[in-house]
Amino acid sequence: MATVPSLAATVRLRVSDALSAALPEAASADPLLRRSDRADFQANGMLALAKQLKGNPRELAAKVTEAVPAQEEAAGNAVIAGIEVSGPGFLNITVADRAIVENLAARRQDERLGVPYADDPGTTVIDYSQPNVAKEMHVGHLRSTVIGDAVVHLLEHRGETVIRRHHIGDWGTNFGMLIQYLIEHPHELDHASDTAGAKDAGEAAMARLNRLYKSSRALFDSDEGFKARARDRVPALQSGDAETLTLWHKIVDESKTYFQGVYDELDVEIRDADIVGESAYNDDLQQVVKDLEESGVAVRSEGALCVFFEDVKGPDGTPTPLIVQKSNGGFGYAATDLAAIRNRVGDLKADTLLYVVDARQALHFRMVFETAQRAGWLPEGAARQLPFGTVLGKDGKPFKTREGETVRLVDLLDEAVERAAAVVREKADASVTEEEIQRRAQQVGIGAVKYADLSNSMTRDYVFDLDRMVSLQGDTSVYLQYAYARVRSIFRKAGGLEPVPHPERELVPAERTLALHLDGFADTLVTAADEYAPHKLTAYLYELATLYSRFFENCLVLDPAEPEQSENRLFLCEMTAKVLHQGLALLGIRTPERL
Repeated sequence: MATVPSLAATVRLRVSDALSAALPEAASADPLLRRSDRADFQANGMLALAKQLKGNPRELAAKVTEAVPAQEEAAGNAVIAGIEVSGPGFLNITVADRAIVENLAARRQDERLGVPYADDPGTTVIDYSQPNVAKEMHVGHLRSTVIGDAVVHLLEHRGETVIRRHHIGDWGTNFGMLIQYLIEHPHELDHASDTAGAKDAGEAAMARLNRLYKSSRALFDSDEGFKARARDRVPALQSGDAETLTLWHKIVDESKTYFQGVYDELDVEIRDADIVGESAYNDDLQQVVKDLEESGVAVRSEGALCVFFEDVKGPDGTPTPLIVQKSNGGFGYAATDLAAIRNRVGDLKADTLLYVVDARQALHFRMVFETAQRAGWLPEGAARQLPFGTVLGKDGKPFKTREGETVRLVDLLDEAVERAAAVVREKADASVTEEEIQRRAQQVGIGAVKYADLSNSMTRDYVFDLDRMVSLQGDTSVYLQYAYARVRSIFRKAGGLEPVPHPERELVPAERTLALHLDGFADTLVTAADEYAPHKLTAYLYELATLYSRFFENCLVLDPAEPEQSENRLFLCEMTAKVLHQGLALLGIRTPERL
């Protein structure tokens, strides 16, 4: 169906047209429309315009007000029910009840609820959730995974072609140690010990990998002969030795089994084809070095190949370069990241590259992007880091265990589900089975963790507080899920009543406030996608749940004596449920029918 413009967009257009008609010299001026507690909308643009034209803002506002009815008549439908000048020249605008309900009814006919596709969608490669092979995922991997997944959903919903990339750490010196140990202890990954209590294949895989890593590290640190053999194994891996690669694949596959178990619990889709680790670019690294050196973008300094920047210096004032190749011939992260850019722009034909990476790596990526631009591999402005802050404990410090260790991600998720089960069990009636309680707890607990992350601006640090996350009060996903479940419960009690919009009915304040907010869903989603800002969607959904609660408390929905009123209010309930469901789904959060 055709795109349904929001009432805000329609009002902005009507005021702009009135402005052009009343003041032709100000035809391009922005009316600066926003929601207001004085009316439905307020236009503040007259103040800036009066300053520009050296006129009186109230007089200019009055001229625009007088021109609005003609624009309404020319458009063929009345959207603005009232407009008045207030203060130093503000325009307070009230929208017609009929227009509100008709606009929502039009959105209802579209499964996208009127959310438009992007005008010129392109191809975006997004790099997120970058765990390391043979190592456990920890709390530090949470934000990259959850934020990246939400951004993917938002962009795809807008019609963008999104290519997911998980740049896993599957290459480097540690693999010489692991592979050499496997050669000398060929059944190490076959041990069933330490996996007896594992609840799934992923947990069992991680137990085997942990055993392999600890055993190989202990031998590496205590046996000089083994250490030498392990170091010699690294060039064998890099050169493609068959035996070495076979064992390397075994370690990588075991790790992928573990990763998938964590992703399944986190309710995030990670496809094997999207996991393209550091190893994928190994064959390109020499060409990257050759091209950078021949073009003069990089130069040799003390044997290393470096790229220098005028504004990047160390504490002592000496230049701090991006090291592409070490003096011993080895490669660091920079070389792999540059090879990945060449692949993503040259082979995948990406228009935009996004990197969901810890804010502490901002300087590294700035230097990588600038290097790629200097080399002609990356159009200016095509790459962008989406930096995120740190997950903190209640003490305000980076989240650690009591022993000072990094918190395992699976332990966090398990505890969240356990806390959620207590909330669900408290709300459930006696007929709900324990199996159903656990199913709902999984959706509520994982949703709580995701929402707590996404509801913060990604650049901010935030405190991981499970007590607050699973609360039914405040800005939590549980509050939103409960609002959705409450709407669904109304429909189970509705009997023969159906949701039917009645534009001819006058709306009471709680109805029109809720309806106007519902109408803003599409605009909010466009902004959240265009700005890569999931927190703007969470803020919208939280306000929606709050307004619905107010509506529910003040408006009797099912009243047999008032069938048309009940149908219209059921329609508002239905639209609330649709928006909550679609909005939370785009954030990767489930909406249980009952809580």
